[in-house]
Amino acid sequence: MKPTMRWQRGSRSSVALVAITGVAITALATTLAAFSLSNPDDKPGACESRSVDEPGQACAKALVRLFEQGKDIFRFDTFGDEDYWGGKLQLHKAIAGAALGGVGPGVSPRTALIVAGLKVDVDALPGNLRAGLRQGNVDLDSPATTLALLKLNAVVGVKGFFDNRGSLSSIGITCAVCHSTVDDSFAPGIGKRLDGWPNQDLDTGLIVSLAPNLAPMADQVLGASDPATIDTLEKVLLSWGPGFYDAEVNIDAIGFRPDGKSAAVRIPAAYGHLGEDLHTWTGGFGNVTYWNAYVANLQMHGKGNFNDERFNDPVKYPAAVRGGFFKLRHNPDLVTPKLAALHYYQLSLKAPTPPPGSFDPAAAQRGEAVFNGQGQCSGCHMPPLYTDAGYNAHTPAEMCIDSFQADRGPTGAIGSTYVTPQLSGLWSRSKRGFFHDGRFPTLLDVANHYNACFNLGLSSGEKSDLVQFLKSR
Repeated sequence: MKPTMRWQRGSRSSVALVAITGVAITALATTLAAFSLSNPDDKPGACESRSVDEPGQACAKALVRLFEQGKDIFRFDTFGDEDYWGGKLQLHKAIAGAALGGVGPGVSPRTALIVAGLKVDVDALPGNLRAGLRQGNVDLDSPATTLALLKLNAVVGVKGFFDNRGSLSSIGITCAVCHSTVDDSFAPGIGKRLDGWPNQDLDTGLIVSLAPNLAPMADQVLGASDPATIDTLEKVLLSWGPGFYDAEVNIDAIGFRPDGKSAAVRIPAAYGHLGEDLHTWTGGFGNVTYWNAYVANLQMHGKGNFNDERFNDPVKYPAAVRGGFFKLRHNPDLVTPKLAALHYYQLSLKAPTPPPGSFDPAAAQRGEAVFNGQGQCSGCHMPPLYTDAGYNAHTPAEMCIDSFQADRGPTGAIGSTYVTPQLSGLWSRSKRGFFHDGRFPTLLDVANHYNACFNLGLSSGEKSDLVQFLKSR
């Protein structure tokens, strides 16, 4: 990977701002079995001890507490990762700027919203600040305003840490930074939280590239920290773009595809996974709980325990071996005790309903017949889950696509695979195209691909109806 450009770290800014969504509670008693709540009177075992004649109030209370704990973890828990993003990479200094004790120009809210795609939770803003924003009396070009938003915990997925003088001393990230957005109800980028929705505007690579000290990351990912290697790392980060992230580069050190394009993939949704096996894009890693542990430890750089001996492979996963990622240990473990509640909350996130007027109902009804019939879509996207019932992954050959991304994951008994994504709420995660790498810009492009792949013989009208049905999910 030869660097062709250099990004002046500290010359652009970003800060995260996000909001809140209503989520229904689904009674998942199985998830509760091994989880102990802090209140001894509200243990999940209450769900097992209720008789059919009892109201089950203790069980319901335990479920609500678990849901609320999971929501708090999802939105606000850094798992101690501020020691990496702030302590090692010094990202907080780039956010604050030289005038406020950091480096460079700092990150203003306007830059964070427009350039970096970060979001602001309107419910975290006091009334006087909302009024000031409406009246144009808040300086959105000042890093000081960014720090004020961080103090309010209003930046979605980003948590600021301040010393006793009120100066920003570190910065951490949470699950919500990638897997939440806002409804823009107050202004573009400012609104109520939509938990589980992928932030399709988030330019993660750009944000990370602002860190004043990229040497620790370059050393772990690429095996060196000289200026040329850091330039290469910056090139990789800046190749991702809005809505994309590479969760494998820090285990396999592969920054680009064979065609020279970025190896990053679309940020996946965290909603609608109840009832399915695998999620995200490739089938070799694991299910929701696995990915929570993988991301919290290896991507967010939280302080937890993690095992995956498949990464102890210096040929396929040289960066994972350098980081010791196949067996991580921390004392205390700030991740593992929280996985059950986090899992419960995520599985409670329902896929959003398409807004009125976003599809043609009559065409969608005809498209459903195509979906279940000549289109053969339901053979894998089985209603009502709209993914495979059972092992929901297929080989690249079955899908008529290349194996590059599938090959990056640990291979199973049938080799490299891609996950069959569930289709509910598809309309809310379509901004950056379709398939893992966004290679198909529109749903019609997807329909054309499979029409050719399987020789379906669909007419243009049938493909158009099929698109409307997919929009209606």
